[in-house]
Amino acid sequence: MAARLMESLATTAPLAELFSDATVLQAMLEFEVALARVEARLKIIPRSAAQAISSAANPGRLDATQIAAGTLGSGTPAAPFVRALTELVRSQNATAAGYVHWGATSQDVCDTALVLLLRKAQGIFESDLRRLEKALHRLAEKHRSTVMLGRTLMQPAPPVTFGLKAAGWLGSIRRSHQRLASSFDQALVLQFGGASGTLASLGQQGRDVAQALAKELKLACPEAPWHAHRDRLAELVCACGVLTGSLGKMARDIGLLAQHEVAELAEPGAPGRGGSSTMPHKQNPVGSAATLAVAQRVPGLVASFLSAMVQEHERALGGWQAEWPVVSEVVQSTGLALVAMAETAEGLTVDEYRMQANLEAAHGLIFAERAAMLLAQTLGREPAHDLIKQAATRTIAEQRNFTQVLLEMPEISDHVGLKELRDLENPQHYLGSAEAFRKALLRTSASAGTRRISSLSKKR
Repeated sequence: MAARLMESLATTAPLAELFSDATVLQAMLEFEVALARVEARLKIIPRSAAQAISSAANPGRLDATQIAAGTLGSGTPAAPFVRALTELVRSQNATAAGYVHWGATSQDVCDTALVLLLRKAQGIFESDLRRLEKALHRLAEKHRSTVMLGRTLMQPAPPVTFGLKAAGWLGSIRRSHQRLASSFDQALVLQFGGASGTLASLGQQGRDVAQALAKELKLACPEAPWHAHRDRLAELVCACGVLTGSLGKMARDIGLLAQHEVAELAEPGAPGRGGSSTMPHKQNPVGSAATLAVAQRVPGLVASFLSAMVQEHERALGGWQAEWPVVSEVVQSTGLALVAMAETAEGLTVDEYRMQANLEAAHGLIFAERAAMLLAQTLGREPAHDLIKQAATRTIAEQRNFTQVLLEMPEISDHVGLKELRDLENPQHYLGSAEAFRKALLRTSASAGTRRISSLSKKR
């Protein structure tokens, strides 16, 4: 894994590599080479200069440590980067060195390099999102009839199905997927504006260069440079924040259901996964733990990006400089949570017997609402509620079965049929529209996925 130990719970191997020094430098070089090629085609710089710049653009020949050190003195990594690239070009062609970074400004190379990295991140996200959605769809279908306790305010409530719960997770993830795809569409745009966002140094050819450069880099060309307008990136960062919240909700549910006292779910186990350094018996829900850590960390990062949006005039003092580490951490953290939940969903163990046992352990009290609704048909809502409340209190105090207590209370049994009371605790008869909602979630999610695939195909 390319990450440092401090980042081992904040990224994945592919994303750590994506934001490594070598890959970042490669993205910056990609911008400079594309700019030189376009300007040579438009006869703004000599073709020989573009060839020399392209030949020198090797990230292995650049010293990332030296560039990073120079960043503190210049306030941007672009300045020491351009100096280093210029020296490489000069070693081959002194004249060509004068055309490096022609007409561009520091923020152009940094922002466009970031956009190029984000485009690669989108591909990684897509793969892991498809894994997760496929696993959740399978769980929702397999457990369409698996009844379990509903839980509201952390207390037992009328039953639901695990299929509905999994479909709910899936619906939220797929909505976030749509949101993320849309925000990537908005964010993957060229940044090229020169010193003040007018490309004045290129005379009347600025717009032509920008359009050709966007085409060369396979990016969209915006209406105008966006140096101090960070809304596109903000939308992407916020979409990552919402996605991590959805992943965190799923992780929280799984973590709670995996507790020993509940034991309805278990994360997949493997050598080295979920073990304890001191307690051999433990199988910790590590996927949920990693995801919840992300879900707690990312909102603060999102807030940091949003606060940095208030940028001065044509180029920012401090706001723009805050973004690279924030965006990098948000993207890597989101990717980690995606992988963690995909692995968890793919290997999740669902204990149907334990779910049934926990239903029975509620002594029928979760059907108090059903009993109140039946009684209300003859007595009215408030008197029925009061009587059922009395029965529930007695059930708890005497540690007995709720239905048995109801049968012993003539003020209830005289108004509700014996058959209805004896059937009261059949969870299959009190699931309401659970199956209809489950199907609707899967149907809506499937159509969203089809639209997204169609959109991606058109772009290609």
